[in-house]
Amino acid sequence: MIKEFRLPDLGEGLTESEILSWKVAVGDTVTLNQVIAEVETAKAVVELPSPFAGTVAALHEQAGSVVEVGKPIVSFEVDDAGASPSAVAGPGAGASVESPAETAAKREPNLVGYGAVVEKSGRPARRQRSYDGSTGEREAAREPVPAVEPVPAVEQPARLAMPAEPTVEHERPRSTPPVRKFARDLGIDLELVRGTGPGGLITRSDVQDFAAGSQAEVSAPEVAPASAPAVGVSAGRETRTPIKGVRKFTAAAMVQSAFTAPHVTEFLTVDVTPTMELLTRLKSSREFAGYKLTPLTIAAKAVLIALRRNPTLNSRWDEGAQEIVQFNYVNLGIAAATPRGLTVPNIKDADKMTLLELSTALSELTDTARSGKTSPTDLTGGTISITNIGVFGIDAGTPILNPGEAAIVALGSVRKAPWVHNDELAVRQVMSLSLSFDHRLVDGEQGSKFLADLGAILSDPATVMTMI
Repeated sequence: MIKEFRLPDLGEGLTESEILSWKVAVGDTVTLNQVIAEVETAKAVVELPSPFAGTVAALHEQAGSVVEVGKPIVSFEVDDAGASPSAVAGPGAGASVESPAETAAKREPNLVGYGAVVEKSGRPARRQRSYDGSTGEREAAREPVPAVEPVPAVEQPARLAMPAEPTVEHERPRSTPPVRKFARDLGIDLELVRGTGPGGLITRSDVQDFAAGSQAEVSAPEVAPASAPAVGVSAGRETRTPIKGVRKFTAAAMVQSAFTAPHVTEFLTVDVTPTMELLTRLKSSREFAGYKLTPLTIAAKAVLIALRRNPTLNSRWDEGAQEIVQFNYVNLGIAAATPRGLTVPNIKDADKMTLLELSTALSELTDTARSGKTSPTDLTGGTISITNIGVFGIDAGTPILNPGEAAIVALGSVRKAPWVHNDELAVRQVMSLSLSFDHRLVDGEQGSKFLADLGAILSDPATVMTMI
């Protein structure tokens, strides 16, 4: 029996994902839940487990393809055991060569974490091509995903000047739909590419060779001299790179945040010498032996303590309900620079953690983020964030709020500087703190008190004794 596995909604409400790599090939024998592919969503790389035990009969998409949710990506040859209800996955996944009525009658449960089954009728709605999209809080959703509204085409600037409109019709270059899409993504006109496949078919390799400049152009109408270079290709004085994946999502989220929430940023420079001395003592203590302790660890704990006294900064604005939602827990977001761009994974219930537990969670979070393995769950549900710009040698900045949060703290670098200490000029270790907050949720007084509390803790950790 042939079973098709359709790309599932990975619990984020997205309409499509990019297949980064296949872990199996046609003819391979796979077991239930064996990883068969890596796909990239808006924010993270996700390993896709096999919903069946059987043999890979066909791979319907190539690595690098952007695939719509619900579209078949792989077929398996399975026996009756491999097609058991417990092995079925995803929206539309597991659809065999049965009639729609039979499929509906035999509707099988989803693989955990893959979201709800997408019910479709008629022609599917056109989906906006995007490598990103917001990560929805739908991990436990069991309702059908609403149909995606058609998205109007967005006018794009010219990437490669197209040839002048010919006066007579000519044959369209021969290629497959995935190759044509690949060429469009790179801004390459297929009429300029020489096909090396059977009968002159233009292959993906032909497009790659042309983009790399290793293939001469075929005869074609003259290209305007002022044409822009192909996307992702260095040509002359500029290089163009596709806006996709995490960077595209980050850009959209930051624009939304900047033009939705009225930002206010306050600054405070403090003497953190006592905190740095505490850090040295903790590192040499038996309790913290083998654990990674940094100024971020202490600052994160200080943020959590200051938040208890200023809970308005741990809230969000619900525009639809016209309500202010104050959280009784803290999911602490930590901005992390990764090879694919900025992400803000968060530590769930960070307010309930000891300093030791927080240290461990921070280490795991940053290591996972840098490896690109952060799960979608860890990228959603944050309530307040920290961005550590000090690691780049920066003293202060005006951080933009993570969408849906009321505040974000930027930690500057720790520097030795002349400072008045005990009425005398001395060399001390100082840090600048920047706090941006949503002025719809947080008044200036509330933001100032929070920042003052944070500065007081870092200036003298013993101050905590008067706060808790």
